Amino acid sequence: MTSTSTNEAARSATSDHLLEIPALSLVVLVGASGSGKSTFARTHFASTEVLSSDFCRGLVADDENDQSATKDAFDVLHYIAGKRLAAGRLTVVDATNVQPDARRSLVGLAREHDVVPVAIVLDLPERVCIDRNAGRADRTFGANVVRRQSGQLRRGLRNLKREGFRTVHRLTSEADVDTVTISRTRLYNDLRHETGPFDVIGDVHGCRAELEDLLVALGYEATRDAHGHPVNARHPDGRRAVFVGDLVDRGPDTPGVLRLVMGMVADGSAFCVPGNHESKLLRAMRGQNVRVSHGLAESMEQLAGESEEFRADVVRFLDGLISHYVLDGGALVVSHAGLSERLQGRASRRVRAFCLYGQTTGETDEFGLPVRYPWADDYRGQAMVLYGHTPVPTPEWINNTMCLDTGCVFGGRLTAVRYPEREVVSVPAARVYYESAKPFPPASPAPGADTLRNPQLQAVAGGPRQATRREPDVLDITDVAGRRVVETQHHGRISVREENAAAALEVMSRFAVDPRWLLYLPPTMSPVATSTRSDLLEHPDQAFDAYRAEGVGAVVCEEKHMGSRAVALVCRNLAAARDRFGAPGDASGAVWTRTGRPFFGSDVTKRLIERLGQAAESAGLFDELATSWLLLDAELLPWSAKAEDLLRHQYASVGAAARTALPAAVSVLEQAATSGLDVTPLLERTKSRQANAEVFTAVYRQYCWATEGLTGVRLAPFQLLASEGASHHDKTHAWHLDIADRLVAADGALFTATRRTFVEVTDPEAVGVAAAWWDDLTSAGGEGMVVKPAANLVRGRRGLVQPGLKVRGRDYLRLIYGPDYTEPVNLERLRQRGLNHKRSLAAREYALGLEALDRLAHGEPLWRIHECVFAVLALESEPVDPRL
Repeated sequence: MTSTSTNEAARSATSDHLLEIPALSLVVLVGASGSGKSTFARTHFASTEVLSSDFCRGLVADDENDQSATKDAFDVLHYIAGKRLAAGRLTVVDATNVQPDARRSLVGLAREHDVVPVAIVLDLPERVCIDRNAGRADRTFGANVVRRQSGQLRRGLRNLKREGFRTVHRLTSEADVDTVTISRTRLYNDLRHETGPFDVIGDVHGCRAELEDLLVALGYEATRDAHGHPVNARHPDGRRAVFVGDLVDRGPDTPGVLRLVMGMVADGSAFCVPGNHESKLLRAMRGQNVRVSHGLAESMEQLAGESEEFRADVVRFLDGLISHYVLDGGALVVSHAGLSERLQGRASRRVRAFCLYGQTTGETDEFGLPVRYPWADDYRGQAMVLYGHTPVPTPEWINNTMCLDTGCVFGGRLTAVRYPEREVVSVPAARVYYESAKPFPPASPAPGADTLRNPQLQAVAGGPRQATRREPDVLDITDVAGRRVVETQHHGRISVREENAAAALEVMSRFAVDPRWLLYLPPTMSPVATSTRSDLLEHPDQAFDAYRAEGVGAVVCEEKHMGSRAVALVCRNLAAARDRFGAPGDASGAVWTRTGRPFFGSDVTKRLIERLGQAAESAGLFDELATSWLLLDAELLPWSAKAEDLLRHQYASVGAAARTALPAAVSVLEQAATSGLDVTPLLERTKSRQANAEVFTAVYRQYCWATEGLTGVRLAPFQLLASEGASHHDKTHAWHLDIADRLVAADGALFTATRRTFVEVTDPEAVGVAAAWWDDLTSAGGEGMVVKPAANLVRGRRGLVQPGLKVRGRDYLRLIYGPDYTEPVNLERLRQRGLNHKRSLAAREYALGLEALDRLAHGEPLWRIHECVFAVLALESEPVDPRL
């Protein structure tokens, strides 16, 4: 921020009655006791923004006037202020702050958190302060205290700037204080309101011709002056360029590059941040003593041939460049040398130094150049960071960051990234203009024309070329351990408890498939509200009522296959699997359960993936979707393929015991009745239990059959979750089911269709037909159906609508609640089941799954995707009735 002098600020306060302070700053109120600091703070700031030394003294001593507690009180104040500043919240310190030591510690706190320190000085006449204190019962000190504080204040006024305050506002009368208005201004680096689209351009280094070529490749149209010099360039679709700095030095036409970029910035068609070369050139043009090296001599010589007016414009332009920009609501950060998360959107010398020079280890390499610390390897921020500074032969995504300096001036390429598309566009250098002190390797040759709609496959002017993609880093346990908060687009912040994270870590580390495959876990699903029908626990009517209440007009009822939920990732071939996912174990895909565990061993999985890939190829899905992989949500049949142990030790043992014991009990009771004993109620109850047991056994048996390898295994896909560059939750369920039908048509021996019916919930006749269809399904032994909004992802009157409600049949529910759950006394008790927690869990897991798919489609790093996947698994540890 540009500072305002003390006198200028004082004049502003009395004439315009406006004090401007940065929206992110540490505001230090300075004034003697009785000057009205607390009243001023209450008037102009939220109560939560103000930290009072008196209040903190009361916290630690139960007495706001206990001066013996002052040290502890300020320890508390500094701690709270530090927490607020770390969170990016404006903080106001209400204390006298007339002593230099008190102010020095606060300026140090502001520097520690890279925020702007602002002083608002209430320099009121001593008599005003003394009279105010005399009228307050809690002020027991005399006028001498006020006189001493006023003297300390006036002696320190001239030093406030030297102490480190960026802005000082001085109020000298009661009228000043009463008429002032506070205006919060954005930091100059805060362009979150600028949403793009943008074209972020790497280090130009005086290569004006290549810059023109790149702008043409990006679709910009140049404007030239009377001498034929390009002085502006606009995009017909309103896109804007963002330059990452190092426009100057080394190349053949630094003035030409500056003329073009300055024109674009002035016109509003571009933004620009400074590089270290701009910083050095500015100092040199101002006559400061700088070392003329690394191409500065060439720039100075070229600029010497320009007019004095042009050189003055260059100085003004370079002087006005801001260290970095935060764009698109905080989703994009552009800086010359990159920027770690904690410094983004902040303002300090440390921030500017990082932006200009990056982080170094303090060492130099064999070429005499500083060794750069690889900050991007440790980056875990949510914003995409695009930067330059350190030339690389080929751009690569590293933890949602990319270096765009591809060494144009060294004979490499000039590179840009289209945002938000994440497409890389580059043009080759005409020749080597400057020999690098460190040998610059040539870019790798183009691999061919097999270009897919893939954030990692980059469009390059002159032909397709693939940017290298770094092998996914080893996941850091700190990414998932402890209490976590995950930001989601569709459900806001979702918290994960520490104990749930620990349980998920156990499952993930011991049993799950390789995390490079594990891109998604399906959410739990809530059942419908309890039916009002006397003999049923669940019925479709409640599903239709629920969606009708949310304003959802059309739904689809899908047959619920009694199997195991399965997610399948299939790649077109091994080469695609290796390129996109690293192909763990040289596999072309994987199939996993709701908890991330593999269904089969590697051999069976390999054969299953091959069949999936062949079917997708035959159905034309890879070509149609321009992708090398598909992620499918499905049901794998039979149930026994995964749950054989569960069946044998839980369901089969219950059925066998009941079929053995209950007939014998019925026989004994019948003999007792024949002998004249009144056992009729017990006999009827036992016969009912025997019938229930027979139905229970029949139900689970029809969901089981023998399999050997893939023989007997069936897969019922119902949704295409994602493909390269796209998550498909914006497609209707009709579209997804059509994809599934095409797979069934391609391989009917493996795939099985999902029967469905579409319903308008406001049409009583259609609702009745759908309910009858459910009746037929369940009467024939089917599990039931799932009712979903036909449009797929829907927001209703109360937020995110449940993605599906399961409606299970009367007989199937015996497996869930026990053979005798239909007995009236049991059924009545079960009607009291609570569904709120289950619904909340289903909504949160659904949002996390959507977030994982969106991050996958946007090409974000594995740890960002895995954060959401892990959170779904962690939420599964929340205590909720497992029968729901």
